Amino acid sequence: MDIYKLPKPDLSKVDKDKVMKILLDTLNKKGGLLNSINNTITPDYLYWDKIKYKPIPKGLTAEEFWSVIKLIRKAQSKKTFISAENGQPFTWIKMPELEEFLHNVDLNMGGNLFMYSKDVNEKSKYQFISRGIMEEAIASSQLEGANTTRQAAKKLLLEGRKPRDHSEAMIVNNHEAMQAVENDYKNKEINLSSILELHAVLTKDNLPPEEQGRFRTDEDKIVVDDKIKGVIYHVGPKMAFVHEQIKRLVDFANDKTSEPFTHPIIKATMLHFWIAYLHPFVDGNGRLARLLFYWYLLKKNYWAFSYLPISKVIKKSAVSYGQAYLYTEQDELDLTYFIDYNVQKVKIAIADFEKYLDEKSKENSKMNKLTKSSHRFNDRQIQLLQYLSQKREESTTVKAHVTIYRVTKATAIKDLKALVKAGFIVPERRGKFVHYSGTTEIKELFKDK
Repeated sequence: MDIYKLPKPDLSKVDKDKVMKILLDTLNKKGGLLNSINNTITPDYLYWDKIKYKPIPKGLTAEEFWSVIKLIRKAQSKKTFISAENGQPFTWIKMPELEEFLHNVDLNMGGNLFMYSKDVNEKSKYQFISRGIMEEAIASSQLEGANTTRQAAKKLLLEGRKPRDHSEAMIVNNHEAMQAVENDYKNKEINLSSILELHAVLTKDNLPPEEQGRFRTDEDKIVVDDKIKGVIYHVGPKMAFVHEQIKRLVDFANDKTSEPFTHPIIKATMLHFWIAYLHPFVDGNGRLARLLFYWYLLKKNYWAFSYLPISKVIKKSAVSYGQAYLYTEQDELDLTYFIDYNVQKVKIAIADFEKYLDEKSKENSKMNKLTKSSHRFNDRQIQLLQYLSQKREESTTVKAHVTIYRVTKATAIKDLKALVKAGFIVPERRGKFVHYSGTTEIKELFKDK
């Protein structure tokens, strides 16, 4: 298979003196063409294959416009701590709107997401974390080829049964790794051993034991390719370079370098890219890269990211995700493409979560009526009844109740028994599990009074 190459403009006919004059005039005037350039690359940081179809300023060819853009980008770019195999550093540019976005993240993602809804309180925290971790585990696995529906995958995790095939094992492993980060790894520095441990968790029963938690070798010849199209998108660097860079990555992740301050969102995204670029394992590199993104943000106390399944958003634009890697690697190691793509997805994930909170707030207004009734059910019981009233075909189990609300088995059993006694749910054994389904009595509870 051939290495895939991005389309490049033919710059042989570009008048370099004309481009340089335009560049100097643009920088001096700080308007006109510079505004055109900013409008062209905002909100997305675009490559030549997209920019050539954008409105081009009068008097310029598409190739001349691209040449000016590239010169301005080079003037604004900063070196990162990440190096390519050829020894050159990756660079990046702080986009104009990034400062405001990062400021809003600092205000809200350290735990104030509940400000968006007065009816959703701190008691809901663990339910939201469980939901976020579950959704992330499913989507991250699906990005790497897990062949199962979201509904089936969610049922698998809630029931806590053993995986039956490769795809289910990916999802269960990813969920376990996400929980490990949330419960343990976020509280300590990362090191080579913990990277290998997390990889072993991610690939349990998916790789031969000798390849779990072990770096690949040069003989493995690992590539990212598309066998249908017959092209290779990325070739894993030589392992001597990988071993050298992993040590640098660990220092970078633990904030033990002399680099200037980099905002945690940007730094987490850089770690995401770095692992994927090095591709140190025979499999599981993408899942590990996204896992380290979460680890770094949770370690830096951006714990609200536990609610945000970024991979669920990425999965909706998986082609663009792959292109962000390609643009970065093939357009002069410009990491801005990858950073900008991920920032846009974080924005969408936050907006999706705010919408979800708003919906929960409306549901809670009905729940509050129930809490004032003679039943005196707790929040967990009320939320379960609300769920079963909307999805009559669904059911729950003791295991699912424990997983969603992070309570003990004894508490889960007590919750469910009280609802059975009140006549709102009925138990039914299905194989190894007892499922609790809603009765028609639930409808009466949630009627508007």
